[in-house]
Amino acid sequence: MDGLTWSDHPVLRRPLLVAAFEGWNDAADAATDAVDWLVNRFDAEPFAELDPDEYIDYQARRPEVELVDGVTRRLTWPSLQFSAARSRTTDRDLVILSAVEPNYRWRNFTRAILEVATQTGCEMVVSFGALLAEVPHTRPVHVTGTTTDPALITTLELEQSRYEGPTGIVGVLHDACETAGIPSVSLWAPVPHYVATPPDPVATRALLERFAVLTGTPLDLTDLDALVAEWREQVTEAVAADDEVREYVLQLETRADEEATGWSRAAPPSFGESDLPSGDAIAAEVERYLRDNPDLP
Repeated sequence: MDGLTWSDHPVLRRPLLVAAFEGWNDAADAATDAVDWLVNRFDAEPFAELDPDEYIDYQARRPEVELVDGVTRRLTWPSLQFSAARSRTTDRDLVILSAVEPNYRWRNFTRAILEVATQTGCEMVVSFGALLAEVPHTRPVHVTGTTTDPALITTLELEQSRYEGPTGIVGVLHDACETAGIPSVSLWAPVPHYVATPPDPVATRALLERFAVLTGTPLDLTDLDALVAEWREQVTEAVAADDEVREYVLQLETRADEEATGWSRAAPPSFGESDLPSGDAIAAEVERYLRDNPDLP
């Protein structure tokens, strides 16, 4: 009834289920890039999938056609796939879900995820998310870890989830985990709203680093360091090319530094919000600069 099919039933050691969803919860693809990194790093093997016919509106998320060797046409459908990742450095394996946020039947969708978690013996569900925020690209990413489980707040140094308002599939999944009595954690990374075009390796790396600390899963992230440096250099050069954008980012940097030190100056900035371009205008200018300068390092 839920469209779940198994190609294998892997035997795993104390696994965690790690999930990310394309769409509303995935600014700059930072969250899904993080789970894709885990799939590639651990050579994860698919073992189950959900039928996209049950959950996806193909007019909103269309299948893609590509040519193989310039001759054969291949159709790729939206993926709702579970993979098993076996760790060589710890006694804990991973079940990884890389999926599109569904359009239909969210409660059935989350029940299917919990069925996979139960059948594979997962001890916890961890989701990755990314959101657009007024943060500068030049400062460290502050990943927020939240949970509805009071026991995890203290032991894992997480925050109590207090959000009220519209939610995505991540929020629905964690509500289902709470109802089912499965511990769950949601990790969120902010993405600078003025450079939201994928990818954002800075946010992706921050999510993976926080996940490694949270779960005790050693991850060698050095392959992302070069991507982080290149991305920051490109964005910094784009920002420097426009006086208004540079002034706006400076304001974000000042505010971020004050929040990091717990200090707030009494005098307001010498420029007001009315003197600055809108967020959409800034994003458009940065994206235009990067597009017009494809040879940037």
